[in-house]
Amino acid sequence: MSEGWIDNWQMYAVLFGVMVAVVFYCWERFAIELVSGCVVAAALVFFAVFGSEGAPNAAELLSGFANPALITIIALLIVGQGIFQTGALDHPTRKLLGLYDTHPTLTIVGLFIFLFIVSAFINNTPVVVMFVPILAAIAARKKSSPSKFMMPLSFVCVLAGMTTLIGSSTNLLVADVLNNLGAVKMGFFTPTLLGLYLAAFGLIYITFIMPWLLPSHASMESEIAGASGKQYIAQIEVTPGHPLEGARTVAGLFPGLNNITVRMIHRGETAILPPFDDVTLQAGDLLIIAATRKTLTEMLSSKAAYLTGMLRAAGPGETLAPGERLAITEAVVSPGSRLIGRTIEQIGFRHALGTLVLGVQRRSRMIRARLGEIRLEAGDVLLMFGSAEAMRRMRNDRDLLLMEWATSDLPDPRRAAAARYILVGVVALAATGIIPIVVSSVLGATLMIATGCLNIRQAARAVDFRIYMLIGSAFALGIALQGTGGADFLAYHVVSIFEPYGPAVLLSALFFLVMVLTSLLSNNATAILFTPIAVGAAQQLGMDPLPFALTVLFAANTCFATPIGYQTNLMVMGPGKYQFGDFVKAGLPLALVIWMAYTGYLIWHYGLGPVAT
Repeated sequence: MSEGWIDNWQMYAVLFGVMVAVVFYCWERFAIELVSGCVVAAALVFFAVFGSEGAPNAAELLSGFANPALITIIALLIVGQGIFQTGALDHPTRKLLGLYDTHPTLTIVGLFIFLFIVSAFINNTPVVVMFVPILAAIAARKKSSPSKFMMPLSFVCVLAGMTTLIGSSTNLLVADVLNNLGAVKMGFFTPTLLGLYLAAFGLIYITFIMPWLLPSHASMESEIAGASGKQYIAQIEVTPGHPLEGARTVAGLFPGLNNITVRMIHRGETAILPPFDDVTLQAGDLLIIAATRKTLTEMLSSKAAYLTGMLRAAGPGETLAPGERLAITEAVVSPGSRLIGRTIEQIGFRHALGTLVLGVQRRSRMIRARLGEIRLEAGDVLLMFGSAEAMRRMRNDRDLLLMEWATSDLPDPRRAAAARYILVGVVALAATGIIPIVVSSVLGATLMIATGCLNIRQAARAVDFRIYMLIGSAFALGIALQGTGGADFLAYHVVSIFEPYGPAVLLSALFFLVMVLTSLLSNNATAILFTPIAVGAAQQLGMDPLPFALTVLFAANTCFATPIGYQTNLMVMGPGKYQFGDFVKAGLPLALVIWMAYTGYLIWHYGLGPVAT
């Protein structure tokens, strides 16, 4: 066999090309999309000019871009974006956050348990996006640095992703390569037991050791959107079927309106002023309230009825369709504005701009009037709500000074229930094996769009073109390695070096090698390249290829030592104010802990000694 390798110059050329590609990916001098495109183009040209019998053709090299695993990953990204866009998980997370004042430690533990469970079934990226502001709020309440929470957030998501087949894109890619090689089929819960074992060691490290290694960077001194205590005058109309219909005061307060001050209740022509003794709200009541932007945002995003009631109370105008990207912002009435002296109702913001005025903030004066009857003055701050497109149109309005820094997206809860049902259906169908994972994920992505949880533009933005190109080019390299014998060549030499020491040492060494490369390259690309090598090593030893493939799967997920190892690591760098060295200091020991835990499992399972014959 080795003599055949000596004459196979195409194999050495492909191996050299793989090394060059790895260097360019790590260098980051050029965009990942460009490097990936060059890799695919070089492979196509090389095999078109120098291809021999049995070498991969163009269709095979490009097959990675239509690979079922890649399609599954894209579809799950769209499903995850639907969960994020509708705020489908906001309600349980807010419930947990509401317990913080009475049970702080239990709340943090509960949040991370919930995070772990969710990350095992949803792509990690939208999960991290949802939990960053929640943990930032907890850090503020604890008067602690956000850097104590953000890196653990990313690492817990990665650990959870090891436990199911759809928990990480890496798992899907390893399973697909394994299936294409005709080795063995990996089931939905195949990685679960071993993944939970490794995650247990990781969680122990994150809980008891990692806090001592994390930096304590100061939080942002500047005021972020919604963080201040400024109160806006707003109104809530109690429509038929509204959550507040039938609500009764308790000690003068309405239990369903936490952190909100009710200044007046309009009932027909009657104005009810505080204190509110034995008042029961009825359909048609109009509540004049004072609340912060944060409180109003949470109210709108937590229950669809509040959003629907707000739209109905604003009267006719541009319809905010479910699935449309919603945003909330602040705008100041400029000096000399044509709006000065006119009421909000006369201006008709919804008809003129496609936005709603949620509230008005005016210094040194208490307002008890209906929101539509308030006459604007120069310097009034308006809390605006509407579509992202309407917010962009407001930039050219000279009567209002739009505060771009204060603009933030708002989940649309009107399709939250549908998004939750779709997610449960995707997971249930994939877990039970009723239909293949690729079918259930594509079905889920389609339903997210069809039910209005997402529109076409939002679904398109959920697809990361860099991931698509990187995975497609990695498949091309893997196919080239397999077709020219390069994978068998590497497997032969790995086996020849470590075989005398037994399978435990061999698999531990393979785990360490993949773990190092996944921190420098990419977990997806590393998984695709090393799965054929691992399967080849198992076949040479006459052993079951599944443990070898699982070794690659878990090692490729052990991407804690650098921020470039996994996309969620990059996402928490800003909120946590981390430096590259912070990940090395706190993440490298975690990677070594996982490696040692896996090595301990291998020694227990195989023992120490040569391969049994």
